[in-house]
Amino acid sequence: MIPGKKNKLLILNLFIAFILLLASCKQLDTFEKDTNIPKYEWKSSFAATGNFLIADTTSVYDAYIVIRHTDAYKYNNIWLNLGFQFPGDSMRYQKINVDLGSDAEGWKGTGMNDIWEIRKQIFSNPLKKPGTYNFTITQIMRDDPLPAVMSAGLRLEKKKL
Repeated sequence: MIPGKKNKLLILNLFIAFILLLASCKQLDTFEKDTNIPKYEWKSSFAATGNFLIADTTSVYDAYIVIRHTDAYKYNNIWLNLGFQFPGDSMRYQKINVDLGSDAEGWKGTGMNDIWEIRKQIFSNPLKKPGTYNFTITQIMRDDPLPAVMSAGLRLEKKKL
């Protein structure tokens, strides 16, 4: 190969690599806070908690409950008590039933080996107050502790319009 062509090819390859690197470094507008459940036995007194800061009040956000469990979980659903606090407001609670699967179709969500994760959308709207939002999630099933639940949390995605 001619030395001048070799240098031009090297410069072209470096330029392409740089452009690809820049294209892959865009900011993700996603927040997710998961809390591991000790010993995979979720006591009703144990809360998955978290907070996140919202500065952009013009965007629409999709919020999801995220539950990770094992194949050993013995129910097709899980009842949760979700507390959500807007900046400067008090915590408001809502009971949520998350459908995890069925006997006929198996587990919903994504799975690898014996671990399954499901996301249930709980709202899609703008968060109109800038500031820190807090959440808390507790299980309100009859079993206490509730076995085979690995983690619980909240995921917030800025909706692309």
